[in-house]
Amino acid sequence: MDSFWIMLTGSLVAVTCGLLGCFLILRRMAMVGDAISHAVLPGIVIAFFISGSRTSLPMLVGAAAVGLLTTWLIEVFNKKARLQKDASIGLTFTSLFAIGVILISAFGGNVDLDQDCVLYGEIAYVPLDLWITGSGISLGPAPVWILGLVFLLVVLMIVAGYKGLYLTTFDEQYAAALGISTAFWHYLLMSAVSLTTVVSFESVGAILVVALLIAPAVTAYMLTDDFRKMLFISALAGIVSAVGGYYLAVSINGSIAGAMATVAGFLFALALLFAPHRGILYKYMQKPSGPATVPG
Repeated sequence: MDSFWIMLTGSLVAVTCGLLGCFLILRRMAMVGDAISHAVLPGIVIAFFISGSRTSLPMLVGAAAVGLLTTWLIEVFNKKARLQKDASIGLTFTSLFAIGVILISAFGGNVDLDQDCVLYGEIAYVPLDLWITGSGISLGPAPVWILGLVFLLVVLMIVAGYKGLYLTTFDEQYAAALGISTAFWHYLLMSAVSLTTVVSFESVGAILVVALLIAPAVTAYMLTDDFRKMLFISALAGIVSAVGGYYLAVSINGSIAGAMATVAGFLFALALLFAPHRGILYKYMQKPSGPATVPG
C-alpha cells in the first residue's frame, strides 16, 4: 500500500506541474518554478518568526505570499525596467533567497531547516504523514489530499479559463485587442504555479518539482503542435515518470525523487531523438543524401 501512495503522490505532482509547465514553456518562463522554490525561503522564515511554529499552515501561507511577490517582481522587472525575462527571474530569486539566508543567520540561529527534505525531498515519508480524524479513522496520507485538491483547482482553472489562458499565452497583443485582461490571466497562472510549487516541494522536494514543471511539458512540446494534445501528453509523461521512477528507485535501491526526475529526463531524450518533425532523427533523414547529379 505504501508503494501506491508514493506513486499516487508523485503522479499528482507530475500531472499538476506538467499542465502548468505547458503554459510556462510557451511563455518562455520555464524557470519560474525554480525561482519560486528558492525565493520562498524568506516567507518561510518570517512565517516561523510570527507564528513561532513549524506547522505546515503558517509555512504554506508565508511561502505562498512570497511566491506571489516573486512573480510580481519578475513581471515588474521585465515590463517596467525592460529587463529580459531570464535576467528578471535570476535577479528576483537570488535576491529573495539571499534575504532569507540573512534572516536565518541574523535572527534564527536555532531554526532547523532540513536541506535534504527541502531540496531533495523525501517522498518515501508520505505514507507516514496520515490524516486521522477525531474519531481515530485514518483517511490516508494528508499530502495526497492536499495535492489532490490543488490538482482539481488547477484543472478547474484550465477548463474554465482555457480561452483566456490560451490567447494570452500565444498572442498577448491579440488578446488585449479582444478586451482580455492579460495581467489577470498572467497573475492567475503565476498564482497557480506558486501554490503548486510550494505545496509540492514540501512532499517531494524542490528539485523534483522543477524537473516535473519542465521535463514533461518540453517532451510534449517535441511531440505535437496541438496545444490540447500537448496538455494530455504532458500529463501522461508525468504519470509515466512518477510510476517508472518509483520502480527504478526500488530496483537500484536509490532515491525515489531522483529516479522520477531521471525517468522524466529519459522521456525527453527519447522525444528529442525520435519525435516527428522536431526530432533529431527525423531532421537527419530529411537532409539530402548527396549532391544532385546532372543527367549527361
